[in-house]
Amino acid sequence: MPAWTNQKILNTALKQSATDLGCKPEDFLRPDSIVVASQAEPRARKYLELPFSCNLVSYGNNVVASTDEAYRDLVSAYIHRFPPEHCFETPNLHILNDALQKKGHRVCFMAEYFLPDLSALKPIRCWEYELRLLGPADFCSLYIDQWSNALCEKRKELDVLGIGAYDGETLVGFAACSADCEDMWQIGVDVLPEYRREGIASALTSRLALEILERGKVPFYCAAWCNVKSVRNAIKSGFRPAWVEMTAKPAAYVENMNAGEKV
Repeated sequence: MPAWTNQKILNTALKQSATDLGCKPEDFLRPDSIVVASQAEPRARKYLELPFSCNLVSYGNNVVASTDEAYRDLVSAYIHRFPPEHCFETPNLHILNDALQKKGHRVCFMAEYFLPDLSALKPIRCWEYELRLLGPADFCSLYIDQWSNALCEKRKELDVLGIGAYDGETLVGFAACSADCEDMWQIGVDVLPEYRREGIASALTSRLALEILERGKVPFYCAAWCNVKSVRNAIKSGFRPAWVEMTAKPAAYVENMNAGEKV
């Protein structure tokens, strides 16, 4: 098992982002923003659909944009026009969206990603409920809506580890992780509505993060920055903001999502 430090955790994330985008880890630490060519990559996070038409990532220093050649010029003009943090917010983001829309694409996904801070990550007690470590054999009956943040039915083979909170024999909270890439496992968590605000989510998230680190992998957590409840859980559980990401998709894809259709 690696002797984890916050720097080693960050380096693992930088390496994976570089694999996903088709650049070098050090490109995220440059003072200037850059555009790189997106391409298919079997070691990328499994849920990514590569190559990207346009994907922006920032670890805070700059913006690295991974694009199709058809979008390179317009994306380059955009990321060099504004400071990195402004590239991910309105009103500036409308400029990029308008330019993409002329080519049949629109801004689709925007999210903040969190990594554990070893100075803050610790087991959080869940006094009222029993926590049980679960594996894939326990997940079969759990691919239902109430646990849809913890598990992904479309990619069952990636769901590798979970922790459940039980009130007697009733599962009331559940966190699980998916092996989205070789070195990093993503955590998702759900708690039944009537059991929320009791500290269950943070107890599950922190405990699962520690279990993942013990297995030699880096846990990561994703939330929309408008999802205040999820962001609060990340912070309470010992995670801290690490990078932000924006992905464009074909306009038809976005329209189907808004219509409630599965894509």
